[in-house]
Amino acid sequence: MSPYWELTFDAEGDVNAGQRSRIERQAAAEGVTDLLFFSHGWNNDRSIATRLYSRFFAPFPGLAEPGQKLGYVGVLWPAMRFTDEPIPDFPAAAAPPGRPGRAPDPGLDETTRRVLGAQFPGRVHTVARISELLTERPEGEPERYAEFLRLLRRLLELDPNNPTRDIAPDMADEPAAAAVPLALAADSDADAEAVFAEFAAALDQAAPDPQRPAALWDGGRELLRQATYYAMKRRAGTIGQRGLGPALIRIAKAAPDARQHLIGHSFGARLVSYALRALPATAGQVGSVTLLQGAFSHYAFAPKLPHDKGQSGALNGMQRRVAGPVVSCYSEHDGALRTFYPLAARMARDDQSLLPGADRWGAIGFAGIKAVTGCKNLTLKEALAEDALPAKGCVSVNAAAVVKRGGGPVGAHSDICHKELARLVLAAGRAGR
Repeated sequence: MSPYWELTFDAEGDVNAGQRSRIERQAAAEGVTDLLFFSHGWNNDRSIATRLYSRFFAPFPGLAEPGQKLGYVGVLWPAMRFTDEPIPDFPAAAAPPGRPGRAPDPGLDETTRRVLGAQFPGRVHTVARISELLTERPEGEPERYAEFLRLLRRLLELDPNNPTRDIAPDMADEPAAAAVPLALAADSDADAEAVFAEFAAALDQAAPDPQRPAALWDGGRELLRQATYYAMKRRAGTIGQRGLGPALIRIAKAAPDARQHLIGHSFGARLVSYALRALPATAGQVGSVTLLQGAFSHYAFAPKLPHDKGQSGALNGMQRRVAGPVVSCYSEHDGALRTFYPLAARMARDDQSLLPGADRWGAIGFAGIKAVTGCKNLTLKEALAEDALPAKGCVSVNAAAVVKRGGGPVGAHSDICHKELARLVLAAGRAGR
C-alpha cells in the first residue's frame, strides 16, 4: 500500500503535528483522489496496529477504479488489548498458559501489567495491587472483592481538568463520559461479591469450560478487562472529536481534491464517528464512513431514543455531514459485543433506570444501527451488489458470512481482514459520487 502515512494522537487528542503536516504536503503532490483513514480499536503497540493496516489494506490497490489514486492513513492512538484476546491470522501474544478460550490463570502476565501501567500513568501502585489480588485470589474474603472494585475505580478516575469530561456519552441518558461505572462503587462487600459473580457467569456463557466453571476471581479479572475498555471507549470519543476531526479539516484545506473516507474497528469505530462532531455541518469532505464491529451504542445515531423520546443519541444527524453513506458492519459471532459490551454498559448505569432486556445497551457492531428512520439492513452479499448501498444516510450490513473466526470470550471481534470488507469500503466511497 502506497502512499502510506501515520497520524498519531495522545490520550487527550493532541496530534503529532509533523505527521499531519506531511499528509497535508504530500497527499496533493501525490495526486491522491481518495484518502482512507483507518483507526484501530483494541491494541497494544504500533507494530500490531501497522500489521493490521498492512493486512487490511492489502487488497485495495487491486480493487481501485481506473484513475483512482488511493492514499492510506493509519491512525494511532493509545488503546490496549489483553494478551489472551486472539486476532485471526496474527501470531498469539506471549502469555502464561491458561484454560482454552479463557483468561491466563492466575494473575496478570508481564505484558498486560506493563500496558496497564502505560495506559494509566500515575497508577503504578494501583496496577501492582490489582495484580497481587488477581494472583493471590483470596477466597471467602468479601472485603478483598470490595477492595478490588475500589482499586478499579481509582484506576479510572480522571483529573478534573481532563478534556475527556467534555465529550458526550453515546446516549443522552447515560452518565457523564468521565463517570466511573457504578458497578465499581458497590455499597457493601456483598454487593461487590455479586458484581464478581455476574461477570463470572458471563464468562461461563461466553467461553464455557465444563472442566472448571469460572470462579469469582475469574469474574474479577473480566471486570478489570471491561473497566479498561470503558476507559478506552471514553478516550476514543475524545480523540475523535478533539483530535481526528480538526486534523481532517486541515488536511482537506491542504488537499481539497482528495476525498476522505473513515474506517474504524471496535473503539476505533467510535473514534472516527465522533470525528464527525468536529466537522462543519456542510463540509462534505468525508465521502464515506465504514464501521467494523463498532464498540459503541447502536442508538448513537438515533434522533429519538426508544426508551426516552425526548432524548437523542450523541451522533444524531452526524450522517448528514458525510457525502456518502455511513456503513455499520455487524456480526452475531462477535462474542465481545454479544455478551460483555451490554453487561459492561448496563453496569455503568443506575440499575433502577433499566428497561427489561439487554437491547437498550447493545453495540452497533453486534446488530447494526438502531432507531434511525430509513436505515437499510443488508447482507454483505447484497451490499456488494452494484448500486446496492444508498447514496447517503445510514446502512447496516450483516457481515457474519466472513466475520466469524475467533476464540474465547471475544469471538470474531477482530476478524476483519477480508477482501469482501475492502470491497465494501470502496463501494461506500463510490456511492457518494
